[in-house]
Amino acid sequence: MTKSFEEFEVYQKGILLAKIVFKLLDNKAFEREYGFKDQIKRAVISITNNIAEGSEYNNNRQLIRYLKISKGSCAEVRSMLILSRELDLCSQTEIEESYKTSIEISQNLSNFIKYLNSKIKD
Repeated sequence: MTKSFEEFEVYQKGILLAKIVFKLLDNKAFEREYGFKDQIKRAVISITNNIAEGSEYNNNRQLIRYLKISKGSCAEVRSMLILSRELDLCSQTEIEESYKTSIEISQNLSNFIKYLNSKIKD
């Protein structure tokens, strides 16, 4: 692996998603939802942190492992966005950008994993 994690497009999208989610959580409806806010923040931060951590091993198998964890965190963020809408903390319109971005990231992670798997020699 010659690239630094900061150069990965999926990492950059993860940063964008974190910004969008943190901005969403500024909504007054989330004011008293401390546990909920903390959980979604930890999940969205986990996306980029796992990409970064996995890349530092300079080993495709290890990176794949961390990318899968990142993908799981991405699903957790989506689930919490759905819950926030269902609990009337925000509207569908308010979560739309973050929801779509999380799907893109998940797809990008899947493609990255497939690519790395193709480079592993048995």
